[in-house]
Amino acid sequence: MTLNPDQLASYVRDGFLVLENFADKQACDRLRARAAELVRDFDPRGVVSIFSTGEQTRTSDEYFLGSGDKIRFFFEERAFLTDGMLHQSKEQSINKIGHALHDLDPVFDKFSRTPEIERLVSDLGIADPLLLQSMYIFKQPRIGGEVTCHQDATFLYAEPLRMIGLWFALEDATIDNGCLWAIPGGHKLGVKSRFVRTEEGGTRFDVFDDAPWPEEELQPLEVKKGTVIVLHGLLPHLSRENRSPRSRHAYTLHVIDASALYSKDNWLQRSAEMSLRGF
Repeated sequence: MTLNPDQLASYVRDGFLVLENFADKQACDRLRARAAELVRDFDPRGVVSIFSTGEQTRTSDEYFLGSGDKIRFFFEERAFLTDGMLHQSKEQSINKIGHALHDLDPVFDKFSRTPEIERLVSDLGIADPLLLQSMYIFKQPRIGGEVTCHQDATFLYAEPLRMIGLWFALEDATIDNGCLWAIPGGHKLGVKSRFVRTEEGGTRFDVFDDAPWPEEELQPLEVKKGTVIVLHGLLPHLSRENRSPRSRHAYTLHVIDASALYSKDNWLQRSAEMSLRGF
């Protein structure tokens, strides 16, 4: 697949692009099966790391901050009882796996480094691509948490901002089970905040514009399994809670141009022993 002029113009105008039937459905199933194996082999004892975009500073911990070059597991906020025990099985309680699946697991590596993805990011202007981070997102039935309106650049800032997100639907994503929503053209508003590491340890949000998002302009992106949604790094987007009986599995991959200066105070960092790789 090569992007045509209309698709490129749509991406420039809206800040996102929906490409149906991009990923082979069998490849999607292999990714789901591998994620299930990783969760099966994960021992949650002693690990209570919760992912939340709403209170990420409060919930940040060393387990989370050290995950840039590892495979780690994060729970849903509503997965635990008041005594700290899980409501249900760990398989039904994990929010996501991140953030170096594409480099450390052969199944995810194969999915992430296809000629089709390389061509796509090239068409979008990423001349010297490096695969920055990956996440497997479960959006669990009935407890799948909300991801509040945000820009990826808040968390993965670079200058110039030559970075894109690729969101692969591994199951049908609908309004009922927590599909993405985006503000068309919202990427032209500029970066509103940054989530950074502090010199003292831990993290903070640096806010440049505290005006609320124009959420009345949000558009649902309901898509079928195998679709990829391309997200500009400045695009405001969110996903709502999943209160349905169906999961909404997705895989995300962020790609950065090697010519961009990736900020040293971004929360996601790698050790010197594990540098970023391209395709």
